[in-house]
Formats: sequence, C-alpha cells, structure tokens
Amino acid sequence: NEYPNGVYAAVGLHPVHTEKSYHDPKELGGGAGFTSRGEEFDYEYYKKLAMDPKVVAIGECGLDYYRLEDSETRKEESRKKQREAFIKQIELAKEIKKPLMIHARPSKGTDDAYDDILTVIHNSLFMFPAISHFFVGSLDIAKKMLEAGSYFTFGGVITFARDYDEVIKYIPLDRIMLETDAPYVAPLPYRGQRNEPAYIVETAKKLAEIRGISVEEVAAATNSTVQKVFGII
Repeated sequence: NEYPNGVYAAVGLHPVHTEKSYHDPKELGGGAGFTSRGEEFDYEYYKKLAMDPKVVAIGECGLDYYRLEDSETRKEESRKKQREAFIKQIELAKEIKKPLMIHARPSKGTDDAYDDILTVIHNSLFMFPAISHFFVGSLDIAKKMLEAGSYFTFGGVITFARDYDEVIKYIPLDRIMLETDAPYVAPLPYRGQRNEPAYIVETAKKLAEIRGISVEEVAAATNSTVQKVFGII
C-alpha cells in the first residue's frame, strides 16, 4: 500500500509450509535455505488479508510432492494436509471472487501433483480464473489444465532448459503470463545469481524466440492478460 501503482500481493499458504521441513538453497536454485514451520490454514485470518484491495489473488497454494518423506504412511499424511489446505484456499477464492495462484511440483518423473490438483479443482467446482504458476507439467497436463480454464506462467528456467518449448508453443498466447520466481531460478545471462524482477525481460525474449514472434508482441499480450486476470488497471 506504500506504492499506489505497480505493486500488488497474493496471499496464501504454500504447500511446503503445511509441515515443518528444511529447504536447501541448492535445491531451490539459489537464495537462502529456510525451515518451514508447519502451519494450519486459518480461513478467517487469510480472508481478512485477502479483502485488501491490493490483494489480487489467493496463493500460491496447491500440492508439492517433490520432497515427501520415504514412508508411504508419511507421504499420505503430507498429501492429506496439503489437499486440505488447498481445498480451503479454493473455497476462499470462490467466496471473495479472486483468482487462484496454483503451485504444483510433482514427484520426479511424474505428473502426480498436477493429476491430483485437477481432481481437486473439478471436485470443488472452481469457476474463477486459476493460474498454474511456474508450469513444469507435460503437454498432456497442459491440455487438461487448458480445458479446466487455467492460465500459465513461465519463468527464467525457459532460458536455459528446452523441456518447455513444446508446451509454450502449444498454449495460446493469451493464456500465458511471465514471472521471475525471484529470488530463485535466475534466467540467462544471470544464471547462478539472485533473481530480480527486472530480469523478466530475458524470459520475455526467450518466449518470443520459442514462439517465433516479437518481444513487443509478447509484452503486449502478457501485460494485457495480467491486467484482465488480476483486475489491475
């Protein structure tokens, strides 16, 4: 609120914060390591935060299966906690009519978190815009998310990994937004450094190259989508 224009917020409980666990900065792509304290989703507390006019979305929230413990019993306990927090945040987004920013990180080599998120969304009858933040799913998952009405964001990883080219070419441009995920995953030529919002231009350049269009077209389209989805004028 110190900045009348250009700075907005999303509020939510990230799935890794539903349990206490240490997060290594090397795995996060830079920045500082941290220990998530484990938190129950307090609906009324988050609702009060979310009602602020500068809050434009609920999230990021969702399911993160990347570093679950080995025990199947513990894995299911963690998944259950994450699902419960996710469902409550979907209900909050529905109540206050703001978009849902989704975090999904599957187990290595799978789409399991995305599959479960699609099930939860369909069961919750979610009708407001959803944004699949830092999308890393397969083309098949992208198609399913599109059918569910999702938008997608891509970050600096697309500048140094070719895993996402096919998906980026497939998704309609008016369903794509750009992001940094700062302070993590800095794009080339800043790889290995602390990511900064200003580096978004490098992601825009790469997305334009992948789609065979101009950077100006990417900027115009993604800015227009941000304004529409988040209600930012």
